[in-house]
Amino acid sequence: MEILVTLPLDEAGKARFAAAAPGHRLHFVEKDAVTPALLESAQAILGNLADPAQLRHCKELRWLQLDSAGTDGYCAPDLLPEGAVLTNTTGAFGACIAEWLLAALLALWRRLPEYAENQKNCRWQRLGPVRTLAGSTVLVLGFGDLGRNFARRAHLLGARVLAVRRRPGEKPDWLEALGGAEMLEEWLPLADAVVLCLPANASTRHMLSAGRIALLKKDAVVLNAGRGSAVDTEALCRALYDGRIGGAALDVTDPEPLPPEHPLWHAPNTILTPHVSGLLSQPENFEKAAGICVENLRRFLAGQPLVNQVDRSTGYAD
Repeated sequence: MEILVTLPLDEAGKARFAAAAPGHRLHFVEKDAVTPALLESAQAILGNLADPAQLRHCKELRWLQLDSAGTDGYCAPDLLPEGAVLTNTTGAFGACIAEWLLAALLALWRRLPEYAENQKNCRWQRLGPVRTLAGSTVLVLGFGDLGRNFARRAHLLGARVLAVRRRPGEKPDWLEALGGAEMLEEWLPLADAVVLCLPANASTRHMLSAGRIALLKKDAVVLNAGRGSAVDTEALCRALYDGRIGGAALDVTDPEPLPPEHPLWHAPNTILTPHVSGLLSQPENFEKAAGICVENLRRFLAGQPLVNQVDRSTGYAD
């Protein structure tokens, strides 16, 4: 079997993958160096491509294993050959991204961006009251690996946590409430912080719309570490400049990368990072993602069910 591997592996990593596929031909190629010829013959691909549209070269593909949890672009209709299975690495990044969310939320509530600005200007000035997670109400949109990891940590620090998910599920005892999107209008006005942990698909686009942003408290903050398309960026920008909400922390934006001239760069009390909260280059994340890939490779060759199979109509892993 012809197997294309685009993960950035060292020699030990390559040996680990090869050991899971004895007797099969593995091509270890960086994603930017993948050629149409390699794609035409590949029956399995492990790792993302430079551009999902390259999959149109595939003739024999039976399985694509992404090295990301996000499936943006890979679920386009008729992109994968008929019958090909798509899997991702859900479970590899949740804990790491949850730490970014916690750091950003605490930075906003302890006014660290404002104090950093004062430091630049050599200004010794106390800015007044700060907020804590203890006793706050946090609304989490998306209760998969990322949302659950963050919600659990916020609860342990004393927050009352509400969570919205796309389909019913068992509510953990520590969670205050779990509901569907129909609860948003009721819960948004209660939230001190709204945390988005959503993938990009038609159902999540602008889930935090202009109308829903208008429901937020004047001092509420918005954090997004899922996908930028879940937020109406222009509406969020207006709310920040008008002082209608308390701040934002965004690791993802729409558009992305954010153009240098975009007003969001200079929005009041806003933290922006360039989609770095869960990088594959972080050793812990890479080890988890590689582990999922190797296990699925073993399962694929043994004819066993694969973990993290993606429903291409939603972009979610089952």
